[in-house]
Amino acid sequence: MNRPDKKIITAENPVEYNLPGINQCEVRSEIGRSFARILRAMLRQAPNIILVGEIRDEETADIAVRAALTGHLVFSTLHTNDAPSAITRLVDMGVPPFLVASSIQAIMAQRLVRTICKNCKEPATYSEREMADVGLTPEAVGDLELYRGAGCEECEGSGHKGRLGIFEMLEMNHELQELAFHSAPTNKIREAAIHSGMTELRKDGIKKILRGITTIEEIARVTAEIQG
Repeated sequence: MNRPDKKIITAENPVEYNLPGINQCEVRSEIGRSFARILRAMLRQAPNIILVGEIRDEETADIAVRAALTGHLVFSTLHTNDAPSAITRLVDMGVPPFLVASSIQAIMAQRLVRTICKNCKEPATYSEREMADVGLTPEAVGDLELYRGAGCEECEGSGHKGRLGIFEMLEMNHELQELAFHSAPTNKIREAAIHSGMTELRKDGIKKILRGITTIEEIARVTAEIQG
């Protein structure tokens, strides 16, 4: 999206990477330069795309949502367990449900999982109970080989080296907008999102287990709070 015909402005805390072609502004709360104040100043400069580093309070959430409703493409982050929780989180922060329903286009949740060390990667045998911990069945595994790291000098005995993302993407549709409008609980929103085709974090993790990239233990660890 970073093209000469697009004006992109960011509010970050702090600015970690300097990106050519993008107007970046750093939050400095000690001098009153908050996310909300930067956002208001941004809107007077007619940007096409806005990035708000993080939505932390009602004022920032309200301005970001209203900016989205007036034709700006707004990106931001929220701390929630999964994608459907972001809708209820915004409502809990004080944003009116009808504004949440009208402004959100999509929500992506992500987790980082450790990947198996390639130097000591070896076939692994898991019990049905261990597989069930992540919703995996012997039928789903079939003839595929599952792996784990034995531990070596290269990975300092951990069996893991490097990390990879697992993701779930919720794309808003009429049904989800209706649920958001009526302040539906997260579990109802999640059910509707899955019915609409959303791949859950754990299911994306299972794909990476079956491809031999990560382990059952790792996916169980990072998704326990969601599924538990």
